[in-house]
Amino acid sequence: MSGIIGIICALVIFGIIVTVHEFGHFIVARKCGIDVHEFAIGMGPAIYKKQGKNTLFTLRILPLGGYCAMGEDDEAKADDVNNFRNKSVGRRMAVILAGATMNLIMGFLIGIVILLADGEYTSATVAHVEEGSECAKYLSVNDEIISMNGMRLFTANDIVYVLQSDEDGKIDFVIRRDGQTVRADGVQFTLTDDGSGNRVLSYDFKVYRKPLTAAALLPQAGCKFLYYGRLIFMSLKDLLFGKYGLNQLSGPVGIVTTISQTVSAPGFDFTYLLELAMLISINVGIFNLLPLPALDGGRFLFLVIEAIRRKPISAEKEGMVHFIGFALLMLLMLAVTFNDIKRLIVPEQTSHIMVIK
Repeated sequence: MSGIIGIICALVIFGIIVTVHEFGHFIVARKCGIDVHEFAIGMGPAIYKKQGKNTLFTLRILPLGGYCAMGEDDEAKADDVNNFRNKSVGRRMAVILAGATMNLIMGFLIGIVILLADGEYTSATVAHVEEGSECAKYLSVNDEIISMNGMRLFTANDIVYVLQSDEDGKIDFVIRRDGQTVRADGVQFTLTDDGSGNRVLSYDFKVYRKPLTAAALLPQAGCKFLYYGRLIFMSLKDLLFGKYGLNQLSGPVGIVTTISQTVSAPGFDFTYLLELAMLISINVGIFNLLPLPALDGGRFLFLVIEAIRRKPISAEKEGMVHFIGFALLMLLMLAVTFNDIKRLIVPEQTSHIMVIK
């Protein structure tokens, strides 16, 4: 039963994120005087239809996305003054960017909800330093850590990321102490062996958990948003430069599995499910802004070119580029889904992210 609940939770999260994205396109299009002929959630055959005053609302069988049809590819509506293509470049840009913007706003709002539900947040202020450690020579209680190894800290999870990704156990710190900025370079952390030849880096200091105040709410939500946003960009960079292979990507099946396992786990924490929803929403927003064919970023790029040329690119040529991009995107989705299913059949060992508390 818990597995079914997990799948339902995953579908609800996906559905809300897609609906918010398409609603962004929809509401801005309406404000710009553009007719939206169909507002669709999902892809494939329609399983539910409802005709509104000017828009057909549909729910489709495959929960892999959605779309707002604004007559841009309909030759019969080419001369319609309310057709998407007949509006100014600025208005079309606003419509294209609205979907991803709504996902990013949604991610920020989820961050606020998480903080309110928790009532506390983990700071980057030192609460304890292990006696006898190298850290004790450089860090003191109440030091505020600004950056580690050149990475500006947004949340305490950035501390975990730096410590886990470091290779030699030496960390460069920038800290704020008594109002002054202090550098501490090459701080050596304790390294041990776990018995299997794997290096283990000891956490030689701890940080404070602080009660959430009204003044801290928005700044901390912003820091949480920036943490996830940077994490997504770093993952994209690592994928681009070959640190991760395509077989390590996860698609809808993998995400549903993760959410299902989260809901089914003993001692389930609802805020962790919200963290997943926040990450997915921000990821959808950023991914859609990439300047790739078939994505909002690709469509926006065509509008930028049109604004520079002062002349639109033919609908046929743009449509062909987006069609090819969509086909390649679907092939990638199939490959990723295959890997997700393979991992379900042959589970891999996973490592758990350590969180400083």
